[in-house]
Amino acid sequence: MSATARLGLPLLSAGQAQKELVHNEALQVIDMLLATAVEAPPDAAPPAAPVLGATYIVAASPSGAWAGKAQCLACYTAGGWRFITARDGMIAYVRSSAVWAAFRAGAWELGTLRGSSLVVGGQQVVGPRGGAIAGPSGGATIDSEVRTAVTQILAALRQHGLVDS
Repeated sequence: MSATARLGLPLLSAGQAQKELVHNEALQVIDMLLATAVEAPPDAAPPAAPVLGATYIVAASPSGAWAGKAQCLACYTAGGWRFITARDGMIAYVRSSAVWAAFRAGAWELGTLRGSSLVVGGQQVVGPRGGAIAGPSGGATIDSEVRTAVTQILAALRQHGLVDS
C-alpha cells in the first residue's frame, strides 16, 4: 500500500478491496495531526487508563505498549494505540503546561519559540541579539546609584538574552 509523502496517509489503489478500512485509517491519522494537542510532555510509558482520542509524545526510551516508538506521537483509539513518526516541523500544543512542542533535529523541544524578531502591534519590540555592552567603570565622578541602576539594567538584558555578556 502506498502513502502520502508528508504525513504518510494511506492511499487507495485501483481495484482495492475494503477501501473503507484504508479511508478510515487515513481519517484516524488526520484526526491525530490536525490541530495537534498532546496531554503532557514526553513520557516513556503509556498511561494506565488512556481516554479515547488522547494523544501523547513518546519519550526517547519508551516502554510497554510504546516500546520501539521513540519520539512518535501516540494516540489512543478504539483500535488501540496508533503511532505517527515525528517529522521536522511538526508542532503540538501541550495541554498540561500550556506550551508548544516542536519536533526539530530529531527531538521534541518544549516551550521554545524560534524566530528572527518579535512584532507587537505592527512594531518590532525584539530583534536579533545585540553585541556586548560594557558595564560602567572608572570616570572622574562616580554616582553609585546610577552605576547600580545601569548594572541592574545590563544584568536583566543579559539574562533575557537581549545583549551578549
